[in-house]
Amino acid sequence: MSWVKKHKDILSQHQLIATGTTGKLISDFLGVNVKRVMSGPLGGDQQLGSMIAEGEIDIVIFFWDPMEAQPHDSDVKALLRLCVVWNIPMACDAATADFIISSPFMHSEYEAEVPDYTNYLNRKVVKGI
Repeated sequence: MSWVKKHKDILSQHQLIATGTTGKLISDFLGVNVKRVMSGPLGGDQQLGSMIAEGEIDIVIFFWDPMEAQPHDSDVKALLRLCVVWNIPMACDAATADFIISSPFMHSEYEAEVPDYTNYLNRKVVKGI
């Protein structure tokens, strides 16, 4: 919440999406509507991943505690993998999030180039080579 407080003016200008409890905390603090998906361990991470794949999310800021084991670590890794697959800027720490939110692209249109995976998806595996 300290990072949200630091950037409340900028965040308030954007459509925000968050998992359950985090979304409520941000909404209450900023006084803005935050679209909330389920709690992360209950499927919220997968909901966000689906939204990334459908082009509904432009950036991801996902802070996690590196000193604690994540109970839904595989879900978090899947979400971060989708950010890379779909070329979505992501921050997992305050410094990177500061760089993203202070970028001139936060206030203009930016068309991220999505890699072409058709060759990867269409290739055939040749056994015995």
